[in-house]
Amino acid sequence: MAVDFSLNPWLPVLALATSLAASLVIFMLPEARHGLRTALNLGAAVAKLILIVVMGWGVFHGLEYQLAFTMLPGIEFELKVDSLSMMFAGLSSVLWLLTTAYAVGYLENSPNRSRFFGFFSLCVASTTGIALAGNLFTFFLFYEMLTLSTYPLVVHRGTATALRAGRSYIIYTLSGGAVLLLGMAWLYAETGTLDFAPGGVVDGSPTPALTAIFVLLVVGLGVKAALFPLHGWLPQAMVAPAPVSALLHAVAVVKAGAFGIVRVVNDVFGTGFANEAGLLLPLAGLAAFTIIFGSVRALFQQDLKRRLAYSTISQVSYIILGICLAGPLGMVGGLVHLLHQGIMKITLFFCAGNYAETLGVHRIDELDGAGPRMPATSVAFTIGAFGMIGTPPLAGFITKWTMGLGALEAGLPWVVAVLLVSSLLNAAYFLPIVHRLWFRPRREAWPEEVRWGRLETLGWLLWPPVLTAAAVVLIGVFAAMPFSPLSWAELVVNREYRP
Repeated sequence: MAVDFSLNPWLPVLALATSLAASLVIFMLPEARHGLRTALNLGAAVAKLILIVVMGWGVFHGLEYQLAFTMLPGIEFELKVDSLSMMFAGLSSVLWLLTTAYAVGYLENSPNRSRFFGFFSLCVASTTGIALAGNLFTFFLFYEMLTLSTYPLVVHRGTATALRAGRSYIIYTLSGGAVLLLGMAWLYAETGTLDFAPGGVVDGSPTPALTAIFVLLVVGLGVKAALFPLHGWLPQAMVAPAPVSALLHAVAVVKAGAFGIVRVVNDVFGTGFANEAGLLLPLAGLAAFTIIFGSVRALFQQDLKRRLAYSTISQVSYIILGICLAGPLGMVGGLVHLLHQGIMKITLFFCAGNYAETLGVHRIDELDGAGPRMPATSVAFTIGAFGMIGTPPLAGFITKWTMGLGALEAGLPWVVAVLLVSSLLNAAYFLPIVHRLWFRPRREAWPEEVRWGRLETLGWLLWPPVLTAAAVVLIGVFAAMPFSPLSWAELVVNREYRP
């Protein structure tokens, strides 16, 4: 069948326009227009997913999707679709659809829904722009747009605690953006380009200036990626509604930071140059420390969402650690975790939201007996938890196995020790929750129990975690199948980054 190639440059624009247009219309809707707002949200999410699937199919078969125009002398706004951008865009489009459905149910009786869903759609547009950015300048525009669109979501409830968390969030992220901008300006002065290219655009011999630029870029991106010691905003942001927490941890903010570091290492400096300059080993060490630090802090949290927040601080650094191994297998492990962690973590946050909305439960020590009361939610949580631990054959096992092999391939056996210790710590903070769900009887009434009829909770809240938990199983069991996350990560490495 003939393809109209003249449409190809506009497909990335259309993918952005779906959520941008939805946000503009939703902002203007009266609160009472619940049905229309839901239709716009879900319709835009489905349209975006279709466009991403079409572009992904095209990228797989060698088609190019690129649109660029000059904004400043020597600086272009560029949207470009490659196999790496399809990983992040695919994750955000699939999980946006599920999170939108979840948020419709979660905010059923809440005020300010048009404001919430307007910024919600704007946040996803920002994430899509980050995924499809063809250079560091375009990436930065959407990166800062993400900061501004997520702040209203963090402070949505308007409480003193929410406003305090929002103030911390905006200080951290805008400061990170300023550092990132400084690094970009210095990079442009040194190299004359801000483009992304497989193998990097930095050449020649390592210099102190290039080392400083690398540090600035990683620090600027490391704020959103929650690298130690730049992680302080993330646990505080857990005062946001559960759909926002899911978006922050699985789809948008922390993933944008990690994805940006992947771009800087692979497409700005190149792993060869970065390794030769001695830049990757210190970053790997910082990522490894963050993995252990986040897991240890998670052990001491009684609030369920805060425990999940520290787990995110730990888990996202797997992506960075894998990239820093500077070998094909390590890179595959890091990239596939970009998808695996998102699906596992969104499952856990959906479940946490269900316990809060249905039972009024927020603390881990209040979860006794929740398994029999909410079996589908609790099975989904159990699958997500075991996936995070790395239990075979779930998605998390695929990540850790591949990264372990990559560490041995790179001659870094200490990374295997980090993975093992991290898995033990994951078990130490997840298994007590699972034990409370299934093996400890309920001895008192739930704090604020709500009955939803035949289902254990509202259907809008129940089906998203059931579907994502099923995905955690399926993408682990069928990891070797074509178009699985693992297969696509291998495609990215073989096509873009293998020497």
